[in-house]
Amino acid sequence: MLNTLIWISYIGTNYSGFQIQENAPTVQKELERALQVIYKEPVRVAGAGRTDSGVHARGQAASFIAPFRIDAESLPSAINALLPNDIVVTGAKEVSSDFHARYSSRGKIYSYTLDRATFPKVMTRNYSLHYPGSLDLDIMQRAAKLFEGEHDFRAFQASGSDVSGTVRRLKRVEVTNLPEKENLIVYFEGDGFLYRMVRMIMGTLIRAGEGKLGQLEIEMALAGKNPDAVGPTVPAHGLCLEKVLY
Repeated sequence: MLNTLIWISYIGTNYSGFQIQENAPTVQKELERALQVIYKEPVRVAGAGRTDSGVHARGQAASFIAPFRIDAESLPSAINALLPNDIVVTGAKEVSSDFHARYSSRGKIYSYTLDRATFPKVMTRNYSLHYPGSLDLDIMQRAAKLFEGEHDFRAFQASGSDVSGTVRRLKRVEVTNLPEKENLIVYFEGDGFLYRMVRMIMGTLIRAGEGKLGQLEIEMALAGKNPDAVGPTVPAHGLCLEKVLY
């Protein structure tokens, strides 16, 4: 039995997230269907993160116990031949027996993209939130720094989560303006993320950029004393899991 790590990119539009659900299409379900064909028996996949319905990934990771060895260079092509064209395995390697895609992770990097064009860019509208309104980038960048470090992000967690602890450490929240592409991208790097946490922080940053939230209000929200300063939760299609860190 061989523990195997794979990296996956996918367009999340047609899926109810990564994690398998009984009556909904998911990325995990497609991966397990393909692996069962290859290995001639059921293979259970463990993802590094769930990703919500509609969220995309450039660098998702997953691990599974393979019944027998297939060369790591050949495995991605074998899996991809059995996957829909909006899911692609981009690499594979054999890992130690105690490795787990989720529990062995040191953190993740997400991005959220705003389309800043006057009219939506039709070729990328499924991967960015169209937001042509005025935003103060300096204020957004200063607000982003407030989220860096270790905080209790309880106020930035949507209902429906089953985690017990809500303290997380964000190493980087970086607002990057790309005027030549008419995009604004915010990168979030942290040791872990709560349910819809990135999307709620992003909504908060937008409100700050609109001049509707000040630094003190955000600091109070992080302290759990000003829930009205949190969010709104921005749509899923602008969010992308860029990389899982090991």
